[in-house]
Amino acid sequence: MRELDYGRIGMRIRQLRKVKGWSQDELAKKCGISMSFLGHIERGTRIMSLETFVSICGALDAAADEILWGVAHPSDAVLDMLHVPEIKLNDSKKKKEQDSYAMYVKIMKSVAEIMNEA
Repeated sequence: MRELDYGRIGMRIRQLRKVKGWSQDELAKKCGISMSFLGHIERGTRIMSLETFVSICGALDAAADEILWGVAHPSDAVLDMLHVPEIKLNDSKKKKEQDSYAMYVKIMKSVAEIMNEA
C-alpha cells in the first residue's frame, strides 16, 4: 500500500485553490476551518480529519484520488467545455470505481484513527 505524503497532498490542495483564484481565507471559509489550519494543511505540517478532507474536495470540486495521489479526472464542466461525450461505464466498471472510492474512505478513516491515537 502506498504511503500518504501530506506535503504533496497539501501542494495539490494549494495548486487547485490557486487555479480557482481563491485566497487561503476564501477556501478556509468554504470548508469551515481557520486560515491558519489550511496553511498547515497546504504545507503538510498538520493532518486533517476525514470530514475536513471531504469538505476540501467538495469546495475544490476535486476527486479524492486527485488530491491524495495526483490522479486527475476531468470534471463534467471541463468535459462540457471540450464537447467530449460522456463515457458510459458498464456496471462492473462502475462497481469497481465505487469500491475504489470506498477503499480511499477506509484508508482516510484508518489514518485519522491512527493519528488520534498518537
